[in-house]
Amino acid sequence: MAGASVQETYGLDVLVIGAGGAGLRAAIEARTEGANTGIVCKSLLGKAHTVMAEGGIAASMGNVYPEDNWQVHFRDTMRGGKMLNHWRMAQIHAQEAPARVEELEEWGALFDRTVDGRILQRDFGGHRYARLAHVGDRTGLEMIRTLQHRAISLDIEVFMECTVVALLLDDGHIAGAVAYWRDSGRFVVFRAKTVILATGGIGKAYRVTSNSWEYTGDGHALALWAGAELIDMEFVQFHPTAMVWPLSVRGILVTEGVRGDGGVLRNRDGRRFMFDYIPPVFAAETAETEEEADRWYLDRSSARRTPDLLPRDEVARAITSEVKAGRGSPHGGVFLDIASRHDAAYIRRRLPSMYQQFKELADVDITAGPMEVGPTCHYVMGGARVDPDTAATTVPGLYAAGEVAGGMHGANRLGGNSLGDLLVFGRRAGLSAAEHARRLPSLPALDQAQVDANVAAALAPFERAGRENPYSIQSDLQQTMQDLVGIVRTGEELGRAIEEIAALRQRAAAVAVVGNRHYNPGWHLALDLRNMLLVAECVALAALERQESRGGHTRDDFPKPDAFWATVNLVLRETGGEIVANQQPLPPMPPDLAALLEEGN
Repeated sequence: MAGASVQETYGLDVLVIGAGGAGLRAAIEARTEGANTGIVCKSLLGKAHTVMAEGGIAASMGNVYPEDNWQVHFRDTMRGGKMLNHWRMAQIHAQEAPARVEELEEWGALFDRTVDGRILQRDFGGHRYARLAHVGDRTGLEMIRTLQHRAISLDIEVFMECTVVALLLDDGHIAGAVAYWRDSGRFVVFRAKTVILATGGIGKAYRVTSNSWEYTGDGHALALWAGAELIDMEFVQFHPTAMVWPLSVRGILVTEGVRGDGGVLRNRDGRRFMFDYIPPVFAAETAETEEEADRWYLDRSSARRTPDLLPRDEVARAITSEVKAGRGSPHGGVFLDIASRHDAAYIRRRLPSMYQQFKELADVDITAGPMEVGPTCHYVMGGARVDPDTAATTVPGLYAAGEVAGGMHGANRLGGNSLGDLLVFGRRAGLSAAEHARRLPSLPALDQAQVDANVAAALAPFERAGRENPYSIQSDLQQTMQDLVGIVRTGEELGRAIEEIAALRQRAAAVAVVGNRHYNPGWHLALDLRNMLLVAECVALAALERQESRGGHTRDDFPKPDAFWATVNLVLRETGGEIVANQQPLPPMPPDLAALLEEGN
């Protein structure tokens, strides 16, 4: 009966799961290499979360500061990641990002320009030099437009509104995937020589998030269930600035480009509080003007940025501290002010999307007054453990790129490095997958028993008589993660979170849905819950294991970095239905790169 539910079968050299920046770039490269390539996307083509990356693409092109180069970018990335990044991934990214930006321009992307016609680059937190190539505050949208047009011109087949529920294996090698059409509920099998995961992040496991509904940890879960490893899952980035009011838009991102263009953070008293969170504390109040304070700080800082542009983990913790101390804004955030720094024409020209977003959603004119902002779950640094050069996971034929892949960003991602990551490692994943597919004489064998078992598991909610509702379980999971596995954690809270997640998993096993498979959002969520519960457990387990504070992982009971934990990553595997965390020594760094980290100030 279950097998009869499968209506369609497709055969491909390369199957890409996800149509964001990483997925599109991977598919373009694979197709260019001659591979028969298809893209499966959960939503509509062009709806990718990449469009919400507004600030720019970090690339050391040297168009604003000629002294910028890949070595400085590498050093910034490693320092931003608190030295837990895979050094080779940080190196490749820093070296190749400029070429990927120039490639986008060749394909039609329209970047903002310098006065002499080169691609303009803006400041961003954690970067020593202004190096983010951008299109106003709509860079991700322009990237998706460009990549989408390129992919369509290459006749890459796209399967939209199609959700993958399981990967298929043939004697340990990837063999394809089982999916279903979201409109009809009919199942489809993709037989494939190779699969590339480009599914994005896990943000919908949290109550307050910038992530859209698609971000339910699908790729992380698929990778684990297929036998791959996850790395660095304890490191979740809370972007410091998102809308906090009205509640209907809470969590929607406010680009770091606002601060990159001069915006400053203030508490309810109008004080620029970020000066108070810099060791050693700089006495900004001794300056007569804010401009003097900025110049005074810049002369003493370790990078060419104001304190409002410190790395995201530091700014998010500072905002949280201000709110907890009773110095927050009326709706539980702080104020982000650019109106007092620039005239209205400048703001509308440089930040058109932010101007429109606040005007339409909150009835706030950011050219005339401040915005209320606060932290939101934004990005997970952890993901499938991959080979830096090929983007290959530990499962033969399975690759990962973008947010679903771990290692590149270490303990904390620098703003702007995400879009470069998508382009650089999306390309490498597509190239490697196509090369692997060429070496296989035919499609791997299809195990019909695997297909039937996965279809039966997906249909199980229709056959249960239970009363559990998927929406209430997701709501409880989001609150658990928000309260117990958020910006600041403790061992006691993490232990409670693991217990609560286990209880929620038992409830999820009893979820029943009604109606048929056509346009059934309750059923869709029931299937997504499996992924969200798994990745939530991974984050909580890894956070409990790492007994220190570093980057996107802050433990109140271990408030300082620990020398031992600076030497290991946590690698997660599924063994006998249990998630097991193991410590893995950092890969040794070549002496010439290690020397770079000692240079500069």
